[in-house]
Amino acid sequence: MLGRNPACPSRTFVLALLILGGIVPCFGQSFSIQRSRERTVQAQTFATEKLWIWQKRLNLQDWNISVLVARASDLKPKTLGNVHWDLEKKTAVIRVLDPVDYRLAPNLILPDIELTVVHELIHLEMAPTLADLHRTDANRVQEEKAVNRMADALLALDRAK
Repeated sequence: MLGRNPACPSRTFVLALLILGGIVPCFGQSFSIQRSRERTVQAQTFATEKLWIWQKRLNLQDWNISVLVARASDLKPKTLGNVHWDLEKKTAVIRVLDPVDYRLAPNLILPDIELTVVHELIHLEMAPTLADLHRTDANRVQEEKAVNRMADALLALDRAK
């Protein structure tokens, strides 16, 4: 019997919880790690699907593009993704931020990942044109602003359907 009031645990039960207390956080941590992995896999699947859709819409099917979910430590500070390409081989890898590292409400993460995919594809579309230009911090800032406006516009049109 737990005690007079069934809602109140006995001292023995509390002592047992304290002794075994080290096990409970491990279970919670294990569950948290498993949930984080599930969110990462979900983000990978989602980003791959969106890559296929937007690659087709932007007429980039002649490129071999892959998308990877990356931790914040693998990206430049204050970025949500990046793209690395080889113009001659027409290959590219887009990295998007792992949901584990997001500071947004969970329901906003996948739409933001889609925005990142579109953003990086626009950079890829512009790569042949910009390849021969002298790159400076100032024109990189301008490029980012332009790419952001285009990505926002494309997604607003798509989501208005």
